[in-house]
Amino acid sequence: MGPLSRDVWAQRLGAFRASPSAFMAGPEAEDLGRDLLGDLRNEKLSEQTKVSLLALSLEYPAQLWPDATAAEVAATSLLDTLVLLPPRPSALRRPLLLAATTALAVGGALGPTSGASCRLLPLLLGLAAGSDLGRGFVPASEQRPLQATACECLRELESCKPGLLGGSLGLLRGLLGQEGPVQPLSLLLSLALRNTLVLQSRAGAGLGALLTARVSPTAGGPWDWALVEEGDGRLQPQAPSWPAAEEGDGERSLTARGHSPEEVRELRAAVAQLLDTSYLLTPVAQAQLLWLLGWALRGLQGQPPALFKPQLVRLLGTAQLTLLHAVLALKAAFGEALFTAQDETLLLRRITLAAQHPALPPSTHLFYLHCLLSFPENCPLGPEGEEAAPLLLGPQLCRGLLPNLLHEPTALLARLHLLCLLCAEGEEEEEKGQLPSPGHYLEELLAGLWQRAALEGGPRALATLCFQASYLVARCLAGQPTVLTPLIHGLAQLYRARPMLAPHFVDLLDQVDPELREPLKVVLRQEVVSRPGRDEALCWHLQMLARVADGDAQSATLNFLRAAAAHCTSWDLQQGLLQVCRALLRAGVGGGLVDLLQVLARQLEDPDGRDHARLYYILLAHLAGPKLGVALGPSLATPALASSLVAENQGFVAALMVQEAPALIRLSMGSHEVKGPLPVLQLLPEALEPIYSLELRFRVEGQLYAPLGAVHVPCLCPGRSARPLLLPLQPRRPAPARLDVHALYTTSTGLTCHAHLPPLFVNFADLFLPFPQPPEGASLVFFEELWDSCLPEGAESRVWCPLGPQGLEGLVSRHLEPFVVVAQPPTSYYVAIHLPPDSKLLLRLEAALADGVPVALRTDDWAVLPLVGDYLRGLAAAV
Repeated sequence: MGPLSRDVWAQRLGAFRASPSAFMAGPEAEDLGRDLLGDLRNEKLSEQTKVSLLALSLEYPAQLWPDATAAEVAATSLLDTLVLLPPRPSALRRPLLLAATTALAVGGALGPTSGASCRLLPLLLGLAAGSDLGRGFVPASEQRPLQATACECLRELESCKPGLLGGSLGLLRGLLGQEGPVQPLSLLLSLALRNTLVLQSRAGAGLGALLTARVSPTAGGPWDWALVEEGDGRLQPQAPSWPAAEEGDGERSLTARGHSPEEVRELRAAVAQLLDTSYLLTPVAQAQLLWLLGWALRGLQGQPPALFKPQLVRLLGTAQLTLLHAVLALKAAFGEALFTAQDETLLLRRITLAAQHPALPPSTHLFYLHCLLSFPENCPLGPEGEEAAPLLLGPQLCRGLLPNLLHEPTALLARLHLLCLLCAEGEEEEEKGQLPSPGHYLEELLAGLWQRAALEGGPRALATLCFQASYLVARCLAGQPTVLTPLIHGLAQLYRARPMLAPHFVDLLDQVDPELREPLKVVLRQEVVSRPGRDEALCWHLQMLARVADGDAQSATLNFLRAAAAHCTSWDLQQGLLQVCRALLRAGVGGGLVDLLQVLARQLEDPDGRDHARLYYILLAHLAGPKLGVALGPSLATPALASSLVAENQGFVAALMVQEAPALIRLSMGSHEVKGPLPVLQLLPEALEPIYSLELRFRVEGQLYAPLGAVHVPCLCPGRSARPLLLPLQPRRPAPARLDVHALYTTSTGLTCHAHLPPLFVNFADLFLPFPQPPEGASLVFFEELWDSCLPEGAESRVWCPLGPQGLEGLVSRHLEPFVVVAQPPTSYYVAIHLPPDSKLLLRLEAALADGVPVALRTDDWAVLPLVGDYLRGLAAAV
C-alpha cells in the first residue's frame, strides 16, 4: 500500500481514538504501526499531520508496539527518520526524540543488547550536553528546546531503569554550571543522584569518583547496566510524601554504610549546587527537587542537613501549596535535626491560620486540614503510626476550625476529624468559661446532624453525611464510653424517626469496631421488635433485623416475626422475612423458629418463599448446629470428586452459579418528562423470554454523574407491555453521558444469568429541567432577573438556529414548551432552563426569519456553550 493522504489518516486516527481496543481488534490493526512509521518520511504530508501521528505513538505506545521486538523496530525507524531530517528548523525533532524514548521504555526493549538503545542514549546525552553532533543536526534556534527535551527523555529512562545514569553524574553536574536549561538538568541530576545512592548502598559500594568524573557524552557511553540490574526497576516513588519518607529498604541500607569524607564532601557540594539554583524552578519542580535531595542527605551518617536551612528561610513563608508540601516532607524526614521547636511552632501556626482564611477555595482548605491531621511532629508522644493531634494544637488555636452544619460535607468531615483528635487528648476543661470543651461541641454537632438526617423527605446527601460523621467519630473515639454512649442513643433515635435509613445502618454496622457494633445491634434490635408487625416501614425493619438478629432476645424477635408474617403479602416482604429466619438459623435459634417456618411453608403466597421456608425447616430439623452453620454460610471451594454421587450433582451445582448468557432483554429510552428536582430517564424493557427477578445495573464512565442505583423488576414476559422504569440521574456536570447496562436475572428454568446490554446514551436535552413557575404577571421580571444574574461570572453568546417547515412556533412547542417563561407567539419566546446540579441556561428567540432565528443565550456555566450550540443547530432536523 502506498503512502496515505491526510484525509485518510484523519479518518484512521479518529477511528482509533474513538475506541483503541475495537480498532486494534479490527483488520487494520496490523498495518497501523507500519504505515505510521513509513508515512513519517512521506514528503507529501505536512509537518502538522506528522506531529499528529507522533502524538498517537506517544499516547498509545503499548497498543502500537506491544512487545520488545516491535518497540526495537519502531525506535530504530524513528531514529532513522530523525537523522534524515534536513538541517533547517523542524517541528518533528522533539516529538521524534520523545516517541523513540517512549517506544523503548514502554516496549521493554531498553537494554545493553538493543541497537536502538545504543544509538538513542549517546544521542540524548550529547543533546543534553549541548555537544556538536555534526552535519548541522541541531539548528541554533532549536538548541535549547532540544536540550531540555533530551533531559526529559533521559529522566524518563532513568526512572524506568534506575542507575542507568550513575556514570554520568560528573558530566551532569558540570552541565548545571553552564548555560543551559536549569530545570530539566536539575531534576535529571537529582533523580540520578538519588537512584545511584540507593543502588550503590545495596551493592555495598560508595560513590567513588562518580560525582567528579567527566566522561565524554559520545565516547562509548557511561552506562552502568550492572547497576541497573541491581536496581531491577524497584525503587520508591518519586512524589513528595512525608509518610512514605520513613519507609523503604534503600533508606535503611544507606544508614548501614558510612561514606568516605571525600564522597560526603562531593555529595554535599553537588546538593548545594542544586539548591542554589532551585529558586529558578517552578514550584512543582522545586518540590520534586527538595524531596529527592532531602532523601539523598537523609542517609548520610553524622551529616546534619544544614544545607537546607537557607531554603527554609525562603520556604516557611511560601504561599505555594506544592512547596509547603515539600517542607512537610523534609520535616518528616529530618525532624528536629532540621526544624527547631520555634520552626515547628511557626509552621504549625501558619498552617492553622491559613486553614481558617474565609476566601480559600475548597480544595486548598482541605489541603491545609490534611496537613494539620498528618502534621509530622519533632517529638510525638504516642506510639509510631497512632493518629493524634499535634501537641501544640489546642482548642484555643484551632477554634476557627471547629465544624458546623453550614460547611461543605468534605470540609465538615475534615474539621470533624480534627475535633475528634482533640477530644481524644482528653481536654475536656472549659477555658475560662468562654469556650465549650471539644467533647461538648462534638455532642452538639452530632445532634444537629441527626436532626437534619431525621427530616422526612430530606435529601439523601444529609443522611449520608450523618453516617459518615458517625463512623468517623466511632473510629477515632472507639475507646471512650462517654462519647460512644450518646452516639448509640442518638443513632437509635434516628432509626426510630426514619426507618428507611436501614441500609445506612447496616453498612455502618459492617464497618465499625465491636466496641460500637455490639451495643448498637442490641439497641437497634430493641427498636425493631418493639414495633407492631404491621408497621408501614416493615420492609426496612426486616432488613435491619436480618443484620442484628442473633441468639439474644429470641422470644421478642419471634413474636415480631409472627405478627409480621400476616402482613408480608408481597414478594420483597416475604424475602425479607426469610432473610431474618436465615439469620436466626445461623445464630443457632431453634424452638419457636420451627413452628414459624412450618407456618410460613403453608401460608406464604409466593412458591419460591414457601420452598425456602420448607428448606430452612428441613435443615433445622436434620442438621446439628455446626453443620447448619456450614450449610448456611459462604460456599467453600469445590471438593475433589470422591464418589459418583458427587459427580451426578455437578449439574445441580452449576444451576446454583451465576452464568453469563446472551441478553434476553431489549432496553430502549422512553419519552423525556420534566418533572421533579432531578432528571429522570424512562426506560422501556422488552423480554424475549420469560425472566424473573430482573436487576438492571448502570454505570457511567468518569465522574460526570453520581453512582446510579439499580432498577428491579419482579417479572417480564414477552408480548406483555411492561410499565416504564424510572432511572433518576444525579449529574455532577451538565453533560451528555453513556450508560453501560448490566442485567442480572433468573430464567424460567431456574438458572441465574447475567448479560451486558447495549449502552444507553443520555442526551444534553435529557437533563433539562424547568424553573419554578413565577407568580402571575411577574414572568418577564423573573426572566430578566435570571438574565442579569448570569453576568459577569457567566458567558453570553449568539447562535443561529435553523427552522424547519414547522416555523418558530412549531419548533418551540415541540422542543422547548415546558421551559418557556415569556411567550409572544409567533415571533418571540423567552426560555429558562435549569441544568443540574446548579446551572442555568437562558434563551431569547426573537425576530425569526424564513429559514432560521437568531438566538441570544446566557449561562452561568461557560462549559455548556458548545453543547448548547450543537443542540440548537440540530433542532430543525430532530424528529
